[in-house]
Amino acid sequence: MNSFLRRSPLLLTLIAVLFPSLVHAHVGIGHTSGLLHGFTHPVSGLDHICAMVAVGLWAAQRGGRFVWLVPLGFVGVMAVGGFLGMAGVSAPFVEEGMVVSVLLLGVLIAAAARLPLVASVIIVGLFAIFHGHAHGAEMPQTASGFAYGAGSMLATASLHAVGIFIAVAIRRMGQLHLARFAGGAIALCGIYLCFA
Repeated sequence: MNSFLRRSPLLLTLIAVLFPSLVHAHVGIGHTSGLLHGFTHPVSGLDHICAMVAVGLWAAQRGGRFVWLVPLGFVGVMAVGGFLGMAGVSAPFVEEGMVVSVLLLGVLIAAAARLPLVASVIIVGLFAIFHGHAHGAEMPQTASGFAYGAGSMLATASLHAVGIFIAVAIRRMGQLHLARFAGGAIALCGIYLCFA
């Protein structure tokens, strides 16, 4: 897991070298590559930030294969939801689903819930549909769908990594109860979002 965190900058550099058109966020007259717009969408809303950090935190709280399979499941299903949103396919209760994701993920972390791997991936996948649909539906008309989606997925993975980093730091300090407090704070954000 530590090797994954150390390799993340290398991976991002490799992506930038191999796919320079993804990195070049050119804003001109009626043209946008979309990467920057895609990246900023997940990091510009409290609901997205809390949910995506929570996925990483909850996955790392369990450890082992959960650390990479749960976030990977979220990002993969989010891409499907994003495609549906870009295609104009309507989905019911998107906003409510995102708020519930923050609340429930916070509760799962606060309770240190130890669900089976498949159940954990299904739960985050369900929430990922809502978040992905919101990302895709809000894509600017001038943006490249591929670049926008790549930016959104990169931001999401980065937020998952933040959650994983927090959990690892808490574990190294030997203060495992702090992860539960963080889950409680996330759940409180979910309650706030219910009334915002």
